[in-house]
Amino acid sequence: MVDFTRNAPGPHLVERIEYDPGRTAHIALLRSKETGRVSYILAPDGLRPGEMVQSYTPGIPEDLWKSMGGVVDPGVLAAKTAQRGNCLPLHMIPVGSLVFNIGLYPGKGGILCRSAGTFGTVLAKGEDQIQEAERRENLLGDPNPKEPTKRELQKKERTAEHITVRLRSGEVRLIHKDCSATIGIASNPSYQYAQYGKAGRSRWKNIRPTVRGVAKNAADHPHGGGRGKSKGNVDPKSPWGVPTKSGFKTRPKRKINHAVVHEKPRNQGKRRKRN
Repeated sequence: MVDFTRNAPGPHLVERIEYDPGRTAHIALLRSKETGRVSYILAPDGLRPGEMVQSYTPGIPEDLWKSMGGVVDPGVLAAKTAQRGNCLPLHMIPVGSLVFNIGLYPGKGGILCRSAGTFGTVLAKGEDQIQEAERRENLLGDPNPKEPTKRELQKKERTAEHITVRLRSGEVRLIHKDCSATIGIASNPSYQYAQYGKAGRSRWKNIRPTVRGVAKNAADHPHGGGRGKSKGNVDPKSPWGVPTKSGFKTRPKRKINHAVVHEKPRNQGKRRKRN
């Protein structure tokens, strides 16, 4: 079992990096320096055996508090904790850092960016945005400041509790500041360039041959039938008639995800050329 929550405190020694047939990223075998207990985690790219990693999800250890003189300096704290392979709450991660194995719910394990080579980017922190807005208001110096409404206070509170993260798909979304993430990029980033070499390796992975739609009969696919290799004057479709290109949206419009700030670009940000 791979530990996605990483609630065990204390430093952990990386014993070895292993291949997991059930996922595209590699996994790392860790051994706790305090208890000797072993566990598996998703390995970040560049992690090597013999290195030390630590999870700060349970809190900041006492020895780190003492080394900083009992005073929390954000810069010093980030320099000591935000290192590759360490697991931290999002509010402790500096803006601009690359993270993976990102959680969506406080206290739960990582859900986003777990495949090989995936990562997210921390764009902004809600508390910093509120402080910047207050600083601008003080500079403007409104002589008659208005009392904030209940809705504005709720929006301000919601903003302070969330971190803005951009995913690999281009989607920008809000994630609670107490959710955890791992510093770095998921290992095995060259997975997509692997050459199987023979059909048998695909069958080992339960991947069956892919038959083109134009090679089928008209009864089996919208592109099938006819004389020659032409799909006719129809837009690309799946065997069930659903459009497959041009960034066709499949999410229902009535189901709005309020955590999404910017949706992922359609068709990878490219426009489909019309003949």
